Amino acid sequence: MSVTRRVHFSAAHRLHRPDWSDEENREVFGDCSNPNWHGHNYEMDVTVEGPIDPETGYVMDLKRLKALVQERVVADVDHRNLNREVEWLDGVNPTTENLVVAIWQRLASALPEPLELKRLVLWETPRNYVEYEGD
Repeated sequence: MSVTRRVHFSAAHRLHRPDWSDEENREVFGDCSNPNWHGHNYEMDVTVEGPIDPETGYVMDLKRLKALVQERVVADVDHRNLNREVEWLDGVNPTTENLVVAIWQRLASALPEPLELKRLVLWETPRNYVEYEGD
């Protein structure tokens, strides 16, 4: 059985490789390589899998899942510059793909047993998203 909680955060970033010229970065990343940054209103679906607890009827209390995601992810990234202000993204080009992998690493190990992180869906825009189900 799985349950899903959707969370929201806003963040700025620049897609950029420091070992490439500005021209190469613009060619590959386009407007996303703007040296003055750009931002997104991200939506993220966090899906947790496990057995139904016979005492509560829950796989996981969604208030607890919300609090966990808030503490481990949203508190660090909301209204932040992903390139400069998020320690656990230091040295990472903050594409949506790289961001969702880093978020997975922060959440998967924090879930209480026997729960497992099943899937993350990170929406960068209403039309663009990345799905990740771990390594």
